[in-house]
Amino acid sequence: MFPAFLTTLLFALSAASAGRTTRMLGSKAANVARLSLATVWLALWAHTFGQGWSGPSFVWFLLSGVVGFGMGDLALYAALPRIGARLTVLLTQCLAAPVGAILEWLWLGTGLTLAQVLWGTVILGGVAWAVRPEPADATPRAHRVTGTILGVLAAIGQGGGAVITRKAYAVTGQAGISIDGGTAAYQRIIGGLSLTLVFLLIYRGLRRWLDPGGAQRSAQTKPRPWGKAWPWVVINSLAGPAIGVACYQWALSIAPTGVVLAIVATTPLAVIPFTYVLEGERPGVLSLIGGAIAVIGAVALTLTPAVPP
Repeated sequence: MFPAFLTTLLFALSAASAGRTTRMLGSKAANVARLSLATVWLALWAHTFGQGWSGPSFVWFLLSGVVGFGMGDLALYAALPRIGARLTVLLTQCLAAPVGAILEWLWLGTGLTLAQVLWGTVILGGVAWAVRPEPADATPRAHRVTGTILGVLAAIGQGGGAVITRKAYAVTGQAGISIDGGTAAYQRIIGGLSLTLVFLLIYRGLRRWLDPGGAQRSAQTKPRPWGKAWPWVVINSLAGPAIGVACYQWALSIAPTGVVLAIVATTPLAVIPFTYVLEGERPGVLSLIGGAIAVIGAVALTLTPAVPP
């Protein structure tokens, strides 16, 4: 499960850089910027070394992007400023694993062994212990409720998108062909970027209709620091939607959704060293203990035999 672990590290770097771009640019601008730039990176790969738009599973990958990149990331970036990166990542990564496993079982009939379920539960429990919210958190109740709902929606989007990706790989397998992770990520991000842009246009149109003076007031506010934000947007786009998702697609092509998402659920732990370097945040002893439990579960999960085909 090397690609799943590599995905975890890249997603952690993406999450750390996303925190900075969101604070600098706002959630919507930061999300559109990184998706647009990642589409450029993936298009260069897919139309040079990959398969571009071809393949019998293009529609499935497109739908996976609409659900995962589109709905999932819209909810994730909206949750970040409300409940913070730690709780948002906790909800998204931890809930995505059981959501994906249940959806794949109901739709594709892919079961998990009792041992896989056990170690997956250990991973989720360790992550929950390591990144749980502080008791003294002063987040307003309205923000916490809204952010929690958005975090759950992000998890459903990620889990659902992963299952649809598994369906896409099944279609390519039945056709006797293969598709590389970069091309799959490119075909997915087209759907995600399309939904994001449509949502943004609708949002701005409704905002202008409901609040005609809002655009003028927004123009008078302090301009966004794009010059300082661009390096972080580049890092975010490469580590997340581009290389990170390419590795994610690679992992999903060779392992069940529940296994992959359980390993990727350790992303909040991998974020710790990045936030320490970038933000100076020091993890507590209990967080380190929870991280150790999750890592043990992840290693054990990789050593557990999968369900026979």
